[in-house]
Amino acid sequence: MDIQTLETKIASLEKLSCKFKLTQSVEITTDKSQTNLIKELAIALKPWRKGPFKIDDLFIDTEWQSFIKFDILKPFMCNIKDKIVADVGCNNGYYMFKMLKFSPKQIIGFDPSLKYHLQFKLINALAKTNIKFELLGVEDLPNYAVKFDVIFCLGVIYHRSDPIKMLKDLKKALKLGGIVFLDTMYIESDEEIALVPQNTYSKIPNIYFVPSIKALKNWCLRAGFKNFEVLATKKTDKEEQRKTAWIDSYSLENFLDPENENLTCEGYEAPKRVYVRLRA
Repeated sequence: MDIQTLETKIASLEKLSCKFKLTQSVEITTDKSQTNLIKELAIALKPWRKGPFKIDDLFIDTEWQSFIKFDILKPFMCNIKDKIVADVGCNNGYYMFKMLKFSPKQIIGFDPSLKYHLQFKLINALAKTNIKFELLGVEDLPNYAVKFDVIFCLGVIYHRSDPIKMLKDLKKALKLGGIVFLDTMYIESDEEIALVPQNTYSKIPNIYFVPSIKALKNWCLRAGFKNFEVLATKKTDKEEQRKTAWIDSYSLENFLDPENENLTCEGYEAPKRVYVRLRA
């Protein structure tokens, strides 16, 4: 199905009367008059990485159980009430939909992927929120028309060849005193170092640096942030990331050493994440 056809069919769903609620899934109930079309579109838009989503009886069982990450950050969500919020690298918008429960003034997502944008448009045609999605990357934030109170940047920094520049771009997009919630994969070390994978890390080709927490702190301070606070750390496990029928590809179980799940198939430390809060 070509892009124009997808967009036309998604737009046709906007007239449906729907109910929208937030549990672990983003759940939508429709009048079921377009059940076949919704399923057709959802399948055409695979792979679905972040979620899950439930539309009537259709359960989009995404690769990531993204509510696990969201629940780590949820205790700090009081920061977003009545605030202008950005989600940088927002994927299909799952986290933005979940943030609505905390009453932000405005949410704007940034992601240059057309596939993720179309996934968002499908869900939002039914959910009918005022979330805005921009087909832009983190490098576009400093010149964006809006400055933000809070920025979420989850799972992005290790994809950037210049992580300090990325952090500076985030800081430039904040209002004075603004907050960034950041997560990244990290390595265990008491030294201020970063892993630089030769080819892939956990079979992911576009990962440039996997820092120690001390190295990450130094990056953030060099970028001009005044405060660096570790909120949580967590090993990525097969409950959180796994192969499903909605991705048609491999997942975490295929990326680890089959004889030692504490190592990736390349022999590096298995993935784990640190969640931090930065203040401008």
